[in-house]
Amino acid sequence: MFETIPTSRPQTPLLDQIDTPADLRQLDKKDLPALVREVREFMLYSVGQTGGHFGAGLGVVELTVALHHVYNTPEDRLVWDVGHQAYPHKILTGRRDALLTIRQEGGISGFPKREESEFDTFGVGHSSTSIGAALGMALAARHLETNRKAVAIIGDGAMSAGMAFEALNHAGDVEADMLVILNDNEMSISKPVGALSSYFARMWASKTYENIREGGRKVFSGLPSALELARKAEEHMKGMVSPGTMFEELGFNYIGPIDGHDVELLTQTLSNLKGRKGPQFLHVITKKGKGFEPAEGDPIGYHAINKVEPDPKPASPANEKKFPKYSNIFGRWVCDVAAQDNRLVAITPAMKEGSDLIEFAEQYPTRYFDVAIAEQHAVTLAAGMACDGLKPVVAIYSTFLQRGYDQLIHDVALQNLDVLFAIDRAGLVGEDGPTHAGAYDLSYLRCIPNMVVMAPSDEDECRKLLQTGYEFNGPAAVRYPRGTGRGIELTPTLNAVPIGQSRILRKGQSGTVICGFGRPTYDAMKAATSLDATLIDMRFVKPLDEATLLSFQGATLFVTIEENAIMGGAGSAVLECLQSHHISVPVLQLGLPDRYEEHASHSSMLKRVGLDEDSILAAIQHKLTKI
Repeated sequence: MFETIPTSRPQTPLLDQIDTPADLRQLDKKDLPALVREVREFMLYSVGQTGGHFGAGLGVVELTVALHHVYNTPEDRLVWDVGHQAYPHKILTGRRDALLTIRQEGGISGFPKREESEFDTFGVGHSSTSIGAALGMALAARHLETNRKAVAIIGDGAMSAGMAFEALNHAGDVEADMLVILNDNEMSISKPVGALSSYFARMWASKTYENIREGGRKVFSGLPSALELARKAEEHMKGMVSPGTMFEELGFNYIGPIDGHDVELLTQTLSNLKGRKGPQFLHVITKKGKGFEPAEGDPIGYHAINKVEPDPKPASPANEKKFPKYSNIFGRWVCDVAAQDNRLVAITPAMKEGSDLIEFAEQYPTRYFDVAIAEQHAVTLAAGMACDGLKPVVAIYSTFLQRGYDQLIHDVALQNLDVLFAIDRAGLVGEDGPTHAGAYDLSYLRCIPNMVVMAPSDEDECRKLLQTGYEFNGPAAVRYPRGTGRGIELTPTLNAVPIGQSRILRKGQSGTVICGFGRPTYDAMKAATSLDATLIDMRFVKPLDEATLLSFQGATLFVTIEENAIMGGAGSAVLECLQSHHISVPVLQLGLPDRYEEHASHSSMLKRVGLDEDSILAAIQHKLTKI
């Protein structure tokens, strides 16, 4: 058990011999426990150097070692779910030293990525995709008549999503040769492993039991009623000592639960299951943060960590003001409104901490609903609540709302229901990279009828626009970025603004009009000042403040700025407005280009895409030379 994170590279003699899993498979089984300890210690050290996801990876070290020892990877396919479980996998697949660059510009990704390694069989940044992807690979192996194995490793809450059960249902129906491993690190399905269940798990995974099972099928093959009776007897016996009945009903042979930190047991069980035909389900119990005492005691707090500084940072001056994060602005607002309106309920798909609903959940436990990793259900649940008089607020990340898009259209907007979407992590998100970027919400929201779409430029505007969306009788969305604001003083009262009304931050004389949508608006102030341009904080992407835009129809240049994809985004809305009123004026659209932006710091990414202060000024100056 480690109690501190090492700040110097640990001695790892066994791990240093392993460049690929082929080297790992040369190790004697008796050496695996020592290798497990070295992998865990190296992961502690490396994440301490870089920061990153933490607890989930510590919990699957034994499982990762056992999988690569038993399976012929990369020929056999390991499909990881909830990608941040995969740090030990990266360590063992030729990226040990590269882990010291993880999530940094030019470094490796924090998630499995097909372009990065042949061992990363399927890219994943979100969750609950592993079973479907592994099933596709298993069916491909069947069609191509290869002996390639497919294993899905799902966990860290991902089993709660409907997509996982859709894939389970299909796998049982087509009797695919595949293994699904449930990494149960929160005891969401079963109680901790007991002696009896461990015994039966070993028995059910044994070759002896499998031979008896297959022999019974042959004996009773001519007697369907007897075969069905034997099947039900086996199912009920398993149901008495394990939670596997549900998976058996879906057509899987359920094994478990077993101790996910016993590498010898894992290796033995996986070896027995490797040659099995049909869908197999292995349930392993692990502890998030395993091996690091603080993380075991606080798995949520140690889900991810910042870089560990070897020397204490200088204390901040006593008078230095710390700005709140945008998620904190939302968390404070939702509590303030709930105190005045008992119809308000808050819904989130497993993002209580990230969306800062902690205080709300404590103050209003009967009005707080965490639906787990089930974004589609979160949206439809809100729709149902709105039908019967509640005022639901859905706190969700931009990139996760994409999963509930059908429900957003058909269940909320089509029925014009009174639901407010508080969309966090809008725009670029830095080190989490393209899988988590909120790059498309303005584009995919503004095309939906009945929607009001807002993009606040600062903290106080965020509070005001949240209130505006809440008071609006219909579907509304407020998108705000990750991180802290600018230190704008908050209005303590709950004030809404008129729907579709922008505000002019600077009135210029040069004929250049800059339309800012959301966070980048203030980054355009340097350009507005240098060029004596007008700067408008548009606030609303839909409905657009056409009256204000048309009041500048004599402008020499319109500039639109957004931290969203240029295609179909807020700038496109301005172009559509000008065109519909037959106004011919040059327009410069600044935003996210038509490509996925790789991970880096947020400031570095802004410079790369031309949305930092200097790049905005340079782009406008260049455009003016062409007019």
